[in-house]
Amino acid sequence: MSRTSVAAAMLLAACPAFANDTTAVFETGGLVFGRTFDIEMVKEDLFISQEKVTVDYVFRNSSDKDVTTIVAFPMPDIEASPYSDVGIPDTASDNFLDFSVEMDGKAIEPKLEQRAFAASIDVTEELKAHNVPLLPFGDASTAALKTLSADITDDWQRRGIVIPDGYNDDMDTMVPYWKLRSTHWWDATFPAGKDVAVSHVYKPSVGGTVGTSFYYEGKFQPNFVGYQEKYCADDTFKRAIEQATKANKDGYTPYTETWISYILTTGGNWSLGTIGDFTLTIDKGDPKNLVSFCGKGVKKIGPTTFQMKAKDYYPEHDVDILIMKPANFDAPAEDNGK
Repeated sequence: MSRTSVAAAMLLAACPAFANDTTAVFETGGLVFGRTFDIEMVKEDLFISQEKVTVDYVFRNSSDKDVTTIVAFPMPDIEASPYSDVGIPDTASDNFLDFSVEMDGKAIEPKLEQRAFAASIDVTEELKAHNVPLLPFGDASTAALKTLSADITDDWQRRGIVIPDGYNDDMDTMVPYWKLRSTHWWDATFPAGKDVAVSHVYKPSVGGTVGTSFYYEGKFQPNFVGYQEKYCADDTFKRAIEQATKANKDGYTPYTETWISYILTTGGNWSLGTIGDFTLTIDKGDPKNLVSFCGKGVKKIGPTTFQMKAKDYYPEHDVDILIMKPANFDAPAEDNGK
């Protein structure tokens, strides 16, 4: 598949780059079915922005019998560490991506399966027994760990469930170190020979930096090769970065980075292995932002939106989006987009 990039809307501003201050991004994706080869993905309309992801599907049961199966939405695994910062929309909720779903316009109340692991050993019941929230990020988990006895704390540290908060040079305070695996799921029946519409919405995990990590000291750094491969950052994108940097009197590249990832390859798991009618729409959020992502036949359909359409689409690549945001809005935008 040909992979081209989109780069749009340059603004000249001023912002120093601090490449070591980053927030990681969780990769999220679409629905997964139980064991069945009778259901086709007839259509997928995928919209991605920094505020929300919406996915509208049409599934078809191609058999002559009704099919009842589990439909699941796997959440990204959360691996706790005091040395990392990750983009979690809501650290106070088990439904930390604010996931919701409808089937044929009717709201579904999915079940939530959550398990915690340390050194590949399930420690879910131990955490629950001591009233420790399973979500390892957030104030609630850290506060609950402070209530544990010294014996339990020592045991959990030995087993890799918790570790000292070395990031803040506090070796007496324990912080979570377990992995959380979460899945929303529900039973669904797909009538024989009929189409069923399924829609779900959630808040994406958004990562980024407070500066530009791939261009400084007047040149693209070696890590830019990864940006070219992952986001298809092309010559148009490179020129926008270079021109903005030259125009900035402080000599810094005047952008911060924002990353969003969506796992699309699971869309090839249906009975035909392809998505019959696929539409991808990406909203960069502000006309002054730059955006780059891989796609074929991408068109600009609005001041901030880009779209690609395909028939019988085989999702061989996931969707990775790079949005560059100017630090200040002191000049009118110049559109360099395709």
